[in-house]
Amino acid sequence: MPELRISEEVASRHPGLRAKLLTIDGVRARPLDERLEALKAEVQRRISAERTLEGLREDPIFRAYRDFLWSVGIDPTKTRPASEALVRRVLSGRGLPRINTVVDSYNLASASSGIPMAAFDADRLSGEVLTMRFSRRGEEFLGIGMDSPRALTGREILVEDGAGPIAIYLYRDAARTMVTESTRRVLLMICGVPGIPEEALDEAGRLAERIIRDYSSLTK
Repeated sequence: MPELRISEEVASRHPGLRAKLLTIDGVRARPLDERLEALKAEVQRRISAERTLEGLREDPIFRAYRDFLWSVGIDPTKTRPASEALVRRVLSGRGLPRINTVVDSYNLASASSGIPMAAFDADRLSGEVLTMRFSRRGEEFLGIGMDSPRALTGREILVEDGAGPIAIYLYRDAARTMVTESTRRVLLMICGVPGIPEEALDEAGRLAERIIRDYSSLTK
């Protein structure tokens, strides 16, 4: 499993920033699994019953991620942390997206736990080290679903492998390493910021792994 290193500049300016990595082998992403869709519907009903759009601002988990984005000069009311964006989709009636069973599984775990996550095709990663660093002004990033690369501002925190950026921390993954139906090994990144307890990250990671193995195992 790759090692995550945090640059000195990021570590000194944002003590307590960290992420957990988890490799899941033997997966097969399927376009659809009706059992997973039923679980998504159940979780969406629970979110709708327990949360409101107005109340998200007071949730301590979402507040910690929002505060972190503010601290790096990114407006979280315009660029949402991934987990909050998923919950907002549910509360606005759009529901969780349907991509494939691996992506849908970790999105479900993220929405349930409130913890942002990212996932990469482990076999598309370059090298054994991931680095978390600040972007360079004008540096380009091609995210999933983007028609063309976007020029970065220098405020974003990136995670990169030996070939370049694979994620903008907390809210956008790169197209180059995205999980597809040909993916057989997944690297999950469970994103932590100051104020988020270690056990919350561990629990979110275990939940994501359990759902992925239940609905995207090669043996099932």
